[in-house]
Amino acid sequence: MNVRRLIPTTAVAGAVVLGLTALSACSTSDAADGGNGDKLKVTASFYPMQFLAEKIGGKHVAVTSLTKPGVEPHDLELTPRQIGSISESDYVLYLKGIQPAVDDAIKQSGVQNTVDAATLTTLENHGSEVSGHDHGHEGEEHADEHGHEGEEAHEEHSEGDGHNHGEEGGADPHIWLDPVKYAEVAKGVGKSLEKADPDHAADYKKNTDALVAELGELNTAYETGLKNPATKTFITTHSAFGYLAERYGLTQQGIAGIDPEAEPSPARIQEIHTIAEKEKATTVFFETLASDRTAKTLAKDTGLKTGVLDPLEGITDKSQGADYIEVMESNLSALQKALGAK
Repeated sequence: MNVRRLIPTTAVAGAVVLGLTALSACSTSDAADGGNGDKLKVTASFYPMQFLAEKIGGKHVAVTSLTKPGVEPHDLELTPRQIGSISESDYVLYLKGIQPAVDDAIKQSGVQNTVDAATLTTLENHGSEVSGHDHGHEGEEHADEHGHEGEEAHEEHSEGDGHNHGEEGGADPHIWLDPVKYAEVAKGVGKSLEKADPDHAADYKKNTDALVAELGELNTAYETGLKNPATKTFITTHSAFGYLAERYGLTQQGIAGIDPEAEPSPARIQEIHTIAEKEKATTVFFETLASDRTAKTLAKDTGLKTGVLDPLEGITDKSQGADYIEVMESNLSALQKALGAK
């Protein structure tokens, strides 16, 4: 089991957006100390949250990310300075369950405007094999169902899950890789910023609407681009794409029970080889922030190609794009090529 990717069971259980009350206007001294004028001091836990804060907050926010470019978010350890910066924030945006160190620090910070993105959409349980089906109208329709069926699904898929998201029915936190769910989160973030900084509410709403429209176009591109694939199965060293697979009718096969830096067992290589032959899968995907050694080993032993499918946990100079939208477009191109979609 890959210990560094363990997601605590509390990833969603009991997660609640804390009361979002209007902030008192930043004092002149506070503004001077921060060097940000009268901007709202926003702390984001890692890149997907930073992107939302910057796009929606626009010119009215000064965003600091706790996770530096190139750092694997799950491995993050906070410095005393970073812990102090959280406490000095006007608004904190994070995703509970991804980074335990961040969750703990935020809990202790006492910041009034603290938003957990996991509470702004519906989380699900995904194992190493995730079959897709249409769930376009999830909201209320899926809210109850996930609480019960989800636990069974987790147990069914938990063995061999290369990305364990909790011991007892823990939910998959990778909601940002589904443009529809990410848009739901964006709407919630927009509303919370309007409440936190009512003086600029109109701009936050305008920016939110623009981002949601952009994410809608991205969703349409995925729906269209993945409509008629030759195969629906893709293999990945990082089982982060469960929501994406489900959204677009695909099946994710995660390489089970191994660290990204370790080589897969002969048994798993044979299993993936069998799956690849049966499902006509062509490619083993690895991620940008981790070694490609596992993917290359598996590809060599099974005759598959390798490719990059970026879980978008951070943007670096190795990323296939400058921001979330561009990298997601690159991911779409990679999937189209691997799946034989026309």
